[in-house]
Amino acid sequence: MAAPMRSKFRGPRGKRGGFGRQEQVEPGVSKALISQARKSGMLNLSGRSLTSVPDSVWRVNIDAPEEARDAEWSTQDGNSRWWDQVELTKLILASNQLRELSPSVTQLHALSVLDLHDNHLVSLPDNIGELGTLTKLNVSHNQLVSLPNSIQSLTQLTSLQAAHNQITLLSDGVGSLFSVEEMDFSYNVISSLPTSMSALTKLLYLNMSNNALTFIPDQIGMITNLRRLDLTHNKLTEIPEEVAYLRKLEQLYLRHNKLTALPRLYQCKSLKELHAGNNCITMLSAEDCKCLTTVNVLDLRDNKITTIPEEISVITQLQRLDITNNNITMLPFVLGTLIELKSLVVDGNPMRGIRRDIIQRGTEGIKKYLCSRIDDSTTTDNTSPLSEGPVITPSGSYAVGPKYVSFKTLDYSVKSATDIPEEVWQEGVDNDVTFVNIEKNRLSEIPVNIGLLAKQVKQINASFNKITTAPASLCMFTVLTHIDMRNNGLTDLPKEWEFMKSLQEINVNCNRLLDIPAVLYTIQTLENILCSDNQITTVYPDRLINLPKLSTLDLRNNNISQVPMELGNLSTLRSLQLEGNPFRNPRPALLSKGTAFLLDYMKSRIVSE
Repeated sequence: MAAPMRSKFRGPRGKRGGFGRQEQVEPGVSKALISQARKSGMLNLSGRSLTSVPDSVWRVNIDAPEEARDAEWSTQDGNSRWWDQVELTKLILASNQLRELSPSVTQLHALSVLDLHDNHLVSLPDNIGELGTLTKLNVSHNQLVSLPNSIQSLTQLTSLQAAHNQITLLSDGVGSLFSVEEMDFSYNVISSLPTSMSALTKLLYLNMSNNALTFIPDQIGMITNLRRLDLTHNKLTEIPEEVAYLRKLEQLYLRHNKLTALPRLYQCKSLKELHAGNNCITMLSAEDCKCLTTVNVLDLRDNKITTIPEEISVITQLQRLDITNNNITMLPFVLGTLIELKSLVVDGNPMRGIRRDIIQRGTEGIKKYLCSRIDDSTTTDNTSPLSEGPVITPSGSYAVGPKYVSFKTLDYSVKSATDIPEEVWQEGVDNDVTFVNIEKNRLSEIPVNIGLLAKQVKQINASFNKITTAPASLCMFTVLTHIDMRNNGLTDLPKEWEFMKSLQEINVNCNRLLDIPAVLYTIQTLENILCSDNQITTVYPDRLINLPKLSTLDLRNNNISQVPMELGNLSTLRSLQLEGNPFRNPRPALLSKGTAFLLDYMKSRIVSE
């Protein structure tokens, strides 16, 4: 709580030790609220259908409170003396019907948070720059056409939220917000960015999506601390090469523009996600791939790409590749060797070299096929030590190659097996496998002997079995990054799994879960949680926020009757899927607009505290 301030009340004393001017509390704001605000330094007037802000709000630290009329009141309770009030630092006026903001707001000279989102404001007062202590300003979901020039004086501002307005132009004054870390101007009609933004060296997150931008100034490369840049849904035909200077950039969104080529991001060594779908890109070149070696997510859907180069193999950390709706006829065989690749979407391409039934097998089926083609080509040359069948040794004798292992993968799938022979696991040990595939059997449990591979396996696919209990012993798999246990009979996961310090993705779709397993909230390396087609009833955003890398949350087809708006605070989420649940809000029309829009909507409905 802020330190007590000296009384600033003015006026002659009355007969009872009070003051000449007493506070006048207007309708819509109770005396109790004003009194509480003087004690806490926060006033929340959100959702009260206010068309104007009562004058008593602006004078909350100026006028004498009603308690001052009674001199005896001050001696009754030493902890509640009226003169020990604190200055108002947080004012929340969200979700009202305000059409203007009074210039009197500057009387709240200690204000640090001003939340005006979801009103009908067409302008802000010219003197708003006098709020020198303001750190957070939210004017999203209004009807603003511009911001006053005085906003450049808000040098302590760290967060500026102005999404969903009608702003057409950003003045050079924006470049004077030297402390700003987060800036959101999405869903406006801005056509250009001021070059002065190059001075925003503390800016981490810039959202300019859904505007009318036709070009990006070269000076963008000088915002050297930028982590996330969202330029989705604009009219960009190219991205300046200076974007490559953003060495700390982690996420770049370029979807729904008019780009014909990818930007060469040579120096973006922190880049994890590149979203460039829905453009006019004609080629993914070898040079492009060499610039994207750190990328985990590459979205190139709905473009005009004809080939994927062999150099795609240099993107060794690639986990998700979406090339839906392009003109690709073949995939390079080396794509099947990308160990981290867990989602490969190729629908809507005129594939000639891969049968449709193989594509329908999904990512692992396609990867397995591509690897087999490598096997075929290397077997022809007698150069593959992992090919099945006899191999001639230097002495002229025959040696039998691995029966169940190929390219670091132990495959004992689709055998209707109720158990797996020990020799299979031993073969995995001898060949240093990193991927175990035991899907589509009749296993009632994961065999104990899988523990022989605990120090080497990174991925396990045990889907489509009859497993009802996941073994606690899997906690010994300290390098395990992905586990797939779809279509089993799981009701929970063991708490011992909290020791899986490398786990990035878990797929427990189509089980019998009543809640998201509690242990998952403790695994901070998790990026993807897939829990669709279960019986989950409740979502806990206050627990999910403890997962700093969470990117995908799939909760489709469960029994969720209420969606907490606090999910909008999960800033790392890139895919939130909630379809097929019995809740009424958000409506299906909102869900169909995608994750980014949905999160913005939810965040705008959260009342600040």
